[in-house]
Amino acid sequence: MALLSPVSSSCLPRLCSQLAAHDAVVDTKSRVCLSSASSHLQRSLIHKCYLDKRESHGFKVSASASVTADVSTAEVAVKSPIVKGDTWSIHKFGGTCVGTAQRIQNVANIVIEDSSERKLVVVSAMSKVTDMMYDLIEKAQSRDDSYEAALDAVFEKHKLTAVNLLDGDELASFLSVLTRDVHNLKAMLRAIYIAGHGTESFSAFVAGHGELWSAQILSAVLRKGGIDCTWMDTRDVLIVTPAGSNQVDPDYEESEQRLDNWLSQNPSKVVVATGFIASTPQNIPTTLKRDGSDFSAAIMGALFRARQVTIWTDVDGVYSADPRKVSEAVVLNTLSYQEAWEMSYFGANVLHPRTIIPVMQYDIPIVIRNIFNLSAPGTKICRAPIIEAEVKQDSVAYVKGFATIDNLALVNVEGTGMAGVPGTASAIFAAVKDVGANVIMISQASSEHSVCFAVPEKEVNAVAKALEARFRQALSAGRLSQVAIIPNCSILAAVGQKMASTPGVSATLFNALAKANINIRAIAQGCSEYNITVVVKREDCVRALRAVHSRFYLSKTSIAVGIIGPGLIGATLLNQLRDQAAVLKEKSKTDLRVMGIIGSKKMLLSDTGIDLSNWKELQNEKGEKADLEKFVHHVHGNHFIPNTVLVDCTSSTDVADHYHDWLHTGIHIITPNKKANSGPLDKYLKLRARQRQSFTHYFYEATVGAGLPIMHTLRDLLQTGDKIIKIEGIFSGTLSYIFNSFVDTRAFSEVVMEAKAAGYTEPDPRDDLAGTDVARKVIILARECGLNLELSDIPVQSLVPDPLKETASVDDFMQQLPSYDSDIATKRQAAEDAGEVLRYVGVVDVKNQKGVVELQRYKKQHPFAQLSGSDNIIAFTTERYNKQPLIVRGPGAGAEVTAGGVFSDLLRLASNLGAPSC
Repeated sequence: MALLSPVSSSCLPRLCSQLAAHDAVVDTKSRVCLSSASSHLQRSLIHKCYLDKRESHGFKVSASASVTADVSTAEVAVKSPIVKGDTWSIHKFGGTCVGTAQRIQNVANIVIEDSSERKLVVVSAMSKVTDMMYDLIEKAQSRDDSYEAALDAVFEKHKLTAVNLLDGDELASFLSVLTRDVHNLKAMLRAIYIAGHGTESFSAFVAGHGELWSAQILSAVLRKGGIDCTWMDTRDVLIVTPAGSNQVDPDYEESEQRLDNWLSQNPSKVVVATGFIASTPQNIPTTLKRDGSDFSAAIMGALFRARQVTIWTDVDGVYSADPRKVSEAVVLNTLSYQEAWEMSYFGANVLHPRTIIPVMQYDIPIVIRNIFNLSAPGTKICRAPIIEAEVKQDSVAYVKGFATIDNLALVNVEGTGMAGVPGTASAIFAAVKDVGANVIMISQASSEHSVCFAVPEKEVNAVAKALEARFRQALSAGRLSQVAIIPNCSILAAVGQKMASTPGVSATLFNALAKANINIRAIAQGCSEYNITVVVKREDCVRALRAVHSRFYLSKTSIAVGIIGPGLIGATLLNQLRDQAAVLKEKSKTDLRVMGIIGSKKMLLSDTGIDLSNWKELQNEKGEKADLEKFVHHVHGNHFIPNTVLVDCTSSTDVADHYHDWLHTGIHIITPNKKANSGPLDKYLKLRARQRQSFTHYFYEATVGAGLPIMHTLRDLLQTGDKIIKIEGIFSGTLSYIFNSFVDTRAFSEVVMEAKAAGYTEPDPRDDLAGTDVARKVIILARECGLNLELSDIPVQSLVPDPLKETASVDDFMQQLPSYDSDIATKRQAAEDAGEVLRYVGVVDVKNQKGVVELQRYKKQHPFAQLSGSDNIIAFTTERYNKQPLIVRGPGAGAEVTAGGVFSDLLRLASNLGAPSC
């Protein structure tokens, strides 16, 4: 085609007249006059195709000189009464639902099986087709010759679909329409290719063809299935007017009149209608913008006064939270219109807020269903949601869901000069309006001293400049102190219609965030209390979402547990958790999920919780190479539970050295490992300071008395204001057993051998007899009382004979130990002669700020002389318990009691995080 120089506008009417008189829109081989009035040419082309299409479907059309058209109602004969009301049900199928020939057949089957007397089916374009149509326009505008090949691909997609579904006259008829439409589109795109510009109406006309084709294919498939069905081009019925940026408002009065006319001519009980597309009052084709197909269905539901509008999609319904972020989000049975509106506004994948408006005035419910899971009942959105009978009447029932918006920034305008000055907020938001920014949320302090609001991050720089320009004088004079920008923010919204009438919902929400160590930057809550909105750091958003969802939907407290060291104590703890987890969840609303188990060589990870009934087998089969860093990252970050605790059941110094960093990242720690609290004093003090600063919990009850409440008792005494004078005790279950059994004429070595055989001692009994373990417990208690002592400050009387300390093997040690029985036998005899017994004790002398570990003698009437087996006993001498010490006595060794102590700390952690104590 030769390019011509611009001509006068007198060419344009003649060209339009030629186009209106010819079945082909443009002869691409002829010369075309183009001028700066190319948009008029495009409208002419659009109208010619539009009028041709309407005429081909049996409509009487009249065209004016301005190329507009109206349906001639005077010549329409009413064939049957117009029927509206609850005999109609509306079904809407999105692009995914009609994405292939098989899926279109599935849609047809659903429509056929619906028992409603009358059905209107609203369809989108096939999957990706609308994007392909817009891409055609982009290519043509940029003079990219590949637009023709791209349009051919669209043609082939629909042709192949039709061939797979249709045959005979139905197939021939559709292919004829498809061929004509594509021919016309090529001519239009050629025109825009030459002009280098496409109008909005041109884009809307081209983009809407996907709906036209899918509607015709589906209606033909239904007819093939024996259904009396026709299809509706909703541009003939639905009239809309522009309403600001990227929005339109339906003209219900005009649309209803046109619908009545259409129904008079087309009395079918099954109608397939195009979604997404409509017309302006001037009969110019337009669209309902993105998400327009849902909007179309809701408008049609209102126009028909339908019984129900069903939106078919690829999810089971509306979730309590984004399931991509919260893996245990649940499908909601019901939502009120307002709840759905709020969740949509705050980014939930529900419906566009405008979709809900048309059906609200007629109380028409919307049901969201999954076309790929017909067994799922979906979510019903209606005026008066039913409160599920199984949900208890507490705050959980009134918070329906949570939604988030990312990539926001907070703008904070503050200053003493703002207080009490009328119109300050008005001036602020007028400046924001002038730059076209969208205010997502507003939070204002009293008397406008501070106004804080959230805007999309991409708009915040323009907003800041506008505010600084508007308030330049106030900033200079000091009446306004600052216009501060806080980037990298996200919004978290809790939505529920009945939150306003339920005390404690806000407190529960904020408590859940606090327990998850989430800092809130701003809060907003309307008097209707349909939503409570908080602003948090972007990096905290998912964790915050999981925290509140867990609190309201899973249990009062959910804790992700990582077990380090599945040895004797760790394995016993896992068995205890296996037996009690279900009971705890049911009775005390505490959900303890073991998300990882790591040993020295292997680790087992799970995203939802390890099955503790066969964790050993799973670790052998699915375990991977142990990696402590990866393990911690997984347990703390890759799941839906906001609270994390690592349980260190090892005796490793290397593991204990990580406590400080774990606390810093918000991980709670529970351990029977004594190395951290009895290690170097500076590390200990740093660890405790970090624990207080990070608002995390660090429990170590089992470090001193296994399952005995020694640390708990000591803390209670200190926190209630008592003053500790001395702590004295038999802290080693092994040495307690040995000296309880070392009586009469029994040899010391015989008793040690017996204790070893019974499993009371370490593999090397010297680890017990050396007294180091008792010294560590003394240091832990001393430091708890405020004494800054090092382990080296504690004198320890070792029971290992000096010559045997360096013996190569345990066997050698055990063989040579009898040679030294006489030394300790002499001490026992001296004690017996004085009416006393030997006991190996640790002493914390708080008054004199020292500690000692040694073999001491006690009268046979003393509590320490009354022990049996491997029991431990600890005496607290305090100002309150001065004449008669407070005694704690019980089993102090063994895997069961030690694991029980750790388990007790787990429950204490849950109680501190908000769950009721058991």
